[in-house]
Amino acid sequence: MSKFKSVIKRDGSIVEFTPQRITNAIYRAAVAVGGRDKRTAEALTEKVCRLLEEHTPEGEIPTVEQIQDTVEKVLIEEGHAKVAKAYILYRAERAKLRTQRAERRVEPSSNIPWHKLWRILDWAVDHDLHTVESLNERIRRGELSEIVGASEAFYHEDVENAANLIAERKHELRMVIIAGPSSSGKTTTTIKLGERLARMGMRLVTLNVDNYFFNLEMHPKDEFGDYDFETPQALDLELINAHLTRLFEGEEVLIPFYDFKTGTRHLEQTPMKLEPNEVILIDSLHGLYPAMTADIPAEKKFRMYLEPLLQLKDPDGHYVRWTDIRLIRRMLRDASHRAYDPTKTLLHWHYVRSSELRNIIPYVNTTDYIVNSAMPYEMPLYKAKLVDDFARWTKDYADDPLRADAHERATRVHGLMQTLEPIADDSIVPENSVIREFIGGSIYEY
Repeated sequence: MSKFKSVIKRDGSIVEFTPQRITNAIYRAAVAVGGRDKRTAEALTEKVCRLLEEHTPEGEIPTVEQIQDTVEKVLIEEGHAKVAKAYILYRAERAKLRTQRAERRVEPSSNIPWHKLWRILDWAVDHDLHTVESLNERIRRGELSEIVGASEAFYHEDVENAANLIAERKHELRMVIIAGPSSSGKTTTTIKLGERLARMGMRLVTLNVDNYFFNLEMHPKDEFGDYDFETPQALDLELINAHLTRLFEGEEVLIPFYDFKTGTRHLEQTPMKLEPNEVILIDSLHGLYPAMTADIPAEKKFRMYLEPLLQLKDPDGHYVRWTDIRLIRRMLRDASHRAYDPTKTLLHWHYVRSSELRNIIPYVNTTDYIVNSAMPYEMPLYKAKLVDDFARWTKDYADDPLRADAHERATRVHGLMQTLEPIADDSIVPENSVIREFIGGSIYEY
């Protein structure tokens, strides 16, 4: 039991000192380099707390920086060099992001597909859907059906283009990977792409990498009981890569089965063998992460990335953030398909976003094609469903420094929603739309 009751955050706020947060940070760094020993993380936390107590004057409250410095010191002194490196790198990345936000730097990013964005923006301008004001005006004029039709057609054209590119390489390809961050529409797009490729004579076999999750108890968990299962290390990447290699060599492998109800993986369950003319189709959050397919030659892979690349400016001249679109999508999907409280989705989103920035976004420009899954009409549709919840969240977390991320996101989204003309009737959404993946009522089985 530590003598400390409080800790000073970087913004000067004082919050409860919780050793579990230190344990979580150490364990998360260990998972990043392949370690999964929670007892060691707990023992190291005890040493961190003892060292802090020895070097902190009586009555003084330690700062976050002091705690992190001590963690680094203990990890190195106790011989955990790889974990220390992962911890230091993550800390450096967070510091860099804080500096950039503080300086309000606006620099072109190599991770953003600028050519693709220009095409989407050009389309939005042509259809008078590039600003909230123009979108609202078209809705008020009774042009919603035209907006929906044009938006859906633009998306389907994108999927068709991807299918054509894959078909051109069908004699060398053995794997099609559909990757993208949470709630980007991978499931629906995978089905649609598979349908098109089947019509082109390609035989597809789906490998569900969700069955390669480690047991839930092996994932990092925070002091609120929330598991961090958004990282690629939540998957047994070594086993996925090994199975893919063996499949392409003509061997039969036994695919594991992951029971999501119990959070338990059962090894060697389902036999799978790839015929010479079959192509593996993978829909995965971390499909672009190098370790998953490290031993598969690049010429045998087609990598497709998915993101709602909406080009819509709010009344203040700011573009709607793609991560906010996906946050809302996941709220609706989790509530519709998993009976999951949207509040929990909001509070968990910082894990989602952190993992995206480290493990997904950096590989965007390694893809062979990018599909835009955004629909200009979806934000007005979401307003009718969630605006009251976002209003409540802006108040619930206003004074909680541990929920600052949730409050910032809720405030931003609520402000945007207040400017939108709501669409209360979601029957205007086609049954085969990617939006149905999140609001329910899709013709596809998920």
